[in-house]
Amino acid sequence: MSQHYAYGDIVLYSGSGSLALAQEISRQLNVPLGGRDITKYSNENIFIQLHSSVRGQDAFIVQSNSSPVNDNVMEMLIFIDTLKRASAGRVTAVIPYLAYARSDKKDQPRVPITARLIADMIQIAGADRYITLDLHAGQIQGFFSIPGDAITAFPLLADYMRRKQLADAVVVAADLGFAKKARSFATELDLPVAFIEKRRIAAAPEALALIGEVTGKDVILVDDEVDTGKTLAQAVRLLKEEAARHIYCCFIHPVLSGDAVPRLRDLPLTEIVTTNSLPIPPKKRLPNLTVLSVAPLLSGVILRPVQ
Repeated sequence: MSQHYAYGDIVLYSGSGSLALAQEISRQLNVPLGGRDITKYSNENIFIQLHSSVRGQDAFIVQSNSSPVNDNVMEMLIFIDTLKRASAGRVTAVIPYLAYARSDKKDQPRVPITARLIADMIQIAGADRYITLDLHAGQIQGFFSIPGDAITAFPLLADYMRRKQLADAVVVAADLGFAKKARSFATELDLPVAFIEKRRIAAAPEALALIGEVTGKDVILVDDEVDTGKTLAQAVRLLKEEAARHIYCCFIHPVLSGDAVPRLRDLPLTEIVTTNSLPIPPKKRLPNLTVLSVAPLLSGVILRPVQ
């Protein structure tokens, strides 16, 4: 059943970085994925062609900036340009994971603010709106000059953990920079909160101290994303030194680069809970890994204008 907007019917497309998630969103919306050809030539140039007209329609392109990051960023921009030049009535970039979000300020001399550059490129490519999940820093919303929805999937994780009915638990922020979101997560679960103080020495994170009480308690360790897993490993070691009982790790974006998977495999974690904001290939699927789908959440945001 097609949905009618002021801009026309919804048409939904997927880039290479989010095909499985886009298929789930397609089923949620009961809107088929639009046909397209994505070609990467031998000179590494990317070419996109749509199979049918999108003139006057409300076009959504789903593309996480997953690995290979720069290819998928460029593909996203080319896809937006393709839709705009094909006379779509409106183009919305659905970006479950936005790359370069950690480069959000000049914290050293002579460095870029790449998150702002990405936001500018999305607009210049022709996007009218954007939808994204759990930006690394809230101020990145201000880098966009187009309207958008920066939503959070933490209620999804909170609902999952609530069903476990942990009797004596505490929410722990992986670092002080995540303290505010961790406090909100703890409030959702009606649990106390603790914090890990972390200081970076050169490029290596070092967990130094725990602020709060975890002895004999189940711990829900929360963060927005796990990249190499080094911060997480340091946090888990510190929590175990403080005699935490079972440790559950919850995060939105499973970047899992480098040695992250073997590093997580070796940690004494009862369960790792994340989402499919980024694709997780079979080789990265650990036995204690639970993946929650953000497709219903994103589908709801896509449909909201017609409700």
